Amino acid sequence: MSDTWLIVGLGNPGAQYSGNRHNVGQMVLDHLAERVGGSFRTHKTRAQVLDGRLGIGGPRVVLAKPMSYMNVSGGPVAGLASFYGLGVDRLIAVHDEIDIPFNTIKAKSGGGEGGHNGLRDISRAMGTKDYLRIRVGVGRPPGRMETADWVLRDFGTDERKELPLLIDDAADAVELLVREGLAAAQQKFHPSKQVP
Repeated sequence: MSDTWLIVGLGNPGAQYSGNRHNVGQMVLDHLAERVGGSFRTHKTRAQVLDGRLGIGGPRVVLAKPMSYMNVSGGPVAGLASFYGLGVDRLIAVHDEIDIPFNTIKAKSGGGEGGHNGLRDISRAMGTKDYLRIRVGVGRPPGRMETADWVLRDFGTDERKELPLLIDDAADAVELLVREGLAAAQQKFHPSKQVP
């Protein structure tokens, strides 16, 4: 299993949440599933799972969407890691991120959870924060809107026009992270600041 990666898309189960900003991680996993070719199946760890390869002869991936609510994502993730015999160094969490603008992708390893309860629960269940993340920017809530209200809303009309490209870019970031590592993903998706 040394060439296998566990890629987890965070979100909430149920049709009423499927278009929420909080579910963008699962949207990315659905897109990756199209690339891998196959469909998700129910796994005993309370997750939907697709086991396949990124391209012919490419790295083996286990794409997983926890079927628990976001705040208790850790149990299914830890269960999958144990079931597939994978260490935390082979875990990638794909999730919404309010601290970066909409239409922005960032890759990182470890660090804080920034108030993201799904990440916090994964860190608790895995016993470490040192796993890879693909952060999909959904922007900050406007005005005095509560963060929870913002992430549990569907993307707006203008955002939905850009969403397919954002999801495609996030899937590209996952593939690059798996194939070439964190530095390559950061170099592509973290544009350096231009000096005027």
